[in-house]
Amino acid sequence: MSASDKIRNAAEDLKGKANEAVGKATNDESKEAEGRAQQAAADAKKAGENIKDIFKE
Repeated sequence: MSASDKIRNAAEDLKGKANEAVGKATNDESKEAEGRAQQAAADAKKAGENIKDIFKE
């Protein structure tokens, strides 16, 4: 996994956590769900990159 991919995934994960926190604070279920979805997308990308790294070695 390249450094730029790691940074991009970490940023997406943090954005998701922030959206989820804002959703909880404002009682906005759609914002909360959006945040969870962003986190899940970042996790999936991270897992895919880890699998690619395994096969490179």
